[in-house]
Amino acid sequence: MRRRLVISYLLLMVLVLIALETPLAATLASRETERVRADRLADATRFASLADAALRGGSPSPIRSELDSYDELYGIGAAVVDRDRRTVVASASWRPAHGTRVALDVALSGQQASGPESVLPWVGGPIVVAVPINDGGEVLGAVVITTPVDRVRETVTTWWLLLALAGLLAVLACVSTAFALAGWVLRPVTDLDAVTHEIAEGDRSARVQHRQGPPELRRLAASFNHMANAVSDVMDRQRAFVAHASHQLRNPLTALRLRVEELGPSLGDPQGQAEHRLALEETDRLALVLDGLLTLARAERTENLRLTVDAAAVAASRVAAWEPLARRRSVTLRLDTDGAPAFVRTVPTAVDQALDALIDNAVKFSGAGGEVTVEVRGDGDGTTLQVRDTGPGMTARQLDQATERFWRAPEAQNIDGAGLGLAIVAVLVDASAGRLSMRPNLPRGLVAALWFPASLPAPTDDRGRRRPVSSVWR
Repeated sequence: MRRRLVISYLLLMVLVLIALETPLAATLASRETERVRADRLADATRFASLADAALRGGSPSPIRSELDSYDELYGIGAAVVDRDRRTVVASASWRPAHGTRVALDVALSGQQASGPESVLPWVGGPIVVAVPINDGGEVLGAVVITTPVDRVRETVTTWWLLLALAGLLAVLACVSTAFALAGWVLRPVTDLDAVTHEIAEGDRSARVQHRQGPPELRRLAASFNHMANAVSDVMDRQRAFVAHASHQLRNPLTALRLRVEELGPSLGDPQGQAEHRLALEETDRLALVLDGLLTLARAERTENLRLTVDAAAVAASRVAAWEPLARRRSVTLRLDTDGAPAFVRTVPTAVDQALDALIDNAVKFSGAGGEVTVEVRGDGDGTTLQVRDTGPGMTARQLDQATERFWRAPEAQNIDGAGLGLAIVAVLVDASAGRLSMRPNLPRGLVAALWFPASLPAPTDDRGRRRPVSSVWR
């Protein structure tokens, strides 16, 4: 934007300079040419007063002497012609030039002639001046002077070069001023753009400096900061409400479950015992929902904190932790990695919780005899963790809705879960500047892929042993 603004200023400046300097350059050329023409007309008029005797049959010596002296002193050729255009007297360097015939026609008609009107740097012809020789109103002949234009052209060229230099200096001054002015005008816009990207990436504390630039942009920056504060406050209140509500509901829910459990021994009717069991299952499901909401609220508050984590080590620990449950459900759970550390930069517990949610879903939906594979691979400037299962998978429409809160597939309504697992994964991955993608697994099943940006390897001590990866990155 700054470049376009400077170019617009520069274009306007160039147009103004052209509009001002073009007439000035033409005026300077015309004025210099007019000065030389006036001098030559005065000289020709003086020669015409001396040439009267030579044209009447007298001796041409006086006028010849004047013309030779003039030619020798100034290097300008002159001649005296009669009314029949015959040369009566001429200096040594006089030669007819372009425009001489026209000038003689005008002079023999009784008028003074001179040309051209202006000498320009690319004009090579001489300045021709012709003055009639009169005797009592009768035209006897004319005096013609041809002046080389080298000096006039040099003078005009010098003036034009000075004008061009002045214009160039003005353009340079305009460019420097335009850059400063554009920077002053656009600095709040640049800051606003940068802060907008920072807020979009999760840094809700970023704000715009509202004391720079024009007053209108200062008000815009102040309004943006006010809006950002309001949005941040609303988000904090919303997350705090979810966290507090989830936490506060745990106590009455626990008390309710205990009371429901105490009712069990007093129920002798088989149907009542079945209803009692369903009531306990519903309280467990409600507790699971509250835990998910609390986890989601905590995950959304940790967007600015970054930890260096060995994703390969975390994946190995999570596979080992879920192995007993997978074995009880007759599901084969294995880890596929090259054994090398894979350091990534994430928010706290992002890799742990994300893998827990994905492995839990994979084991839950694969069913007896299913297979779940956790892969860890380096991927350019990051690391990809994939959880592959052989369950029923999801359709393309279901994949688009899978990360919505409390969403569950129609065929999974009777399976344990709160519909918050993938939503929590999406929040943690987004806060870590990572990516979550899901696609069908061939021939059946689902592939959930996590990508996290790479981080520096963990530091080592003096003996080369790796130190704990507990440093915080921002």
